[in-house]
Amino acid sequence: MRVTVIGGTGHIGSYLVPRLVTAGHEVTVLARGERAPYHEDAAWQRVQRVRVDRDAEDAAGVFGKRVAELDADAVIDLVCFTVDSARQLAEALRGRTGLLLHCGTIWVHGPLAAVPVTEDAPRAPFGDYGIAKSAIEEYLLAESRRGGVPTTVLHAGHIVGPGWAPCNPAGNFDLGLFGALARGEEVALPNFGLETLHHVHADDVAQAFQRALNRRSAAAGEAFHAVSPQALTVRGYAEAVAGWFGHEPSLRFEPFDSWAGGVDPEVAKTSWEHLAHSPNMSIEKARSLLGYAPRYSSLQAIRESLAWLIDRGEVDTGGRTLT
Repeated sequence: MRVTVIGGTGHIGSYLVPRLVTAGHEVTVLARGERAPYHEDAAWQRVQRVRVDRDAEDAAGVFGKRVAELDADAVIDLVCFTVDSARQLAEALRGRTGLLLHCGTIWVHGPLAAVPVTEDAPRAPFGDYGIAKSAIEEYLLAESRRGGVPTTVLHAGHIVGPGWAPCNPAGNFDLGLFGALARGEEVALPNFGLETLHHVHADDVAQAFQRALNRRSAAAGEAFHAVSPQALTVRGYAEAVAGWFGHEPSLRFEPFDSWAGGVDPEVAKTSWEHLAHSPNMSIEKARSLLGYAPRYSSLQAIRESLAWLIDRGEVDTGGRTLT
């Protein structure tokens, strides 16, 4: 099968493209630059790479045509962020491509009423990113169901794995928090530590895309969550990280506004966005229809990512070893 992957040298694509090549597909990757994939793999020697500035070509109205002219049997779009961009691609692929797979986000859901949440639960997305991705999904699935290009949307969680900093127990990306937990220092967390995060290893997201490609009849016109089997409370997450370094954590809990006053405003904003969503997603639909079977729990994926960061000297553990 001829498969085109848009944005294929990023974290998901670095796992997905070798999977596709190994499975015997003929793969073309469209990417903005010449950046190397996150991980070396001999499969990349059999990939056709095309350099393209999607933003510029979307603005000129030619990107969809460029993709359609590759005559792929399936197109995997990992970097679409506006309805207009999605519309241009879907219209160009209509009648020419057997399946369009779009990378969404679990933030399309907004606040959750009952957990784990299913894909068909009522939604109230908030924030520019979640609202935009929800609108893209609505457009693409409606297009698919009325006879346009068959489309599947896969909603990834907080992606982790070697080469990528995990969202930490405070809901932001400050690596210093991991160091403090490793060294046994007191760590302040907002609220009571009962908000949730739902991570996923990038290779499990890649697995979900591959399985959707293999089960097109079940996948077309549907959306699926691509996350680990269980979400984490931020308190449980912090306790687990400290345990990896051989001790109990020293945790202090503060009301969010008080906690936010002690960190950089951008860090506080990132934490608020993650904790206000508090995702906790069901993967039963992906399991039953696609055969999705994530290899990593949230903590296993985070631990692998953290080990990579420690090996690179990006997390100061004070000499403590990750066990």
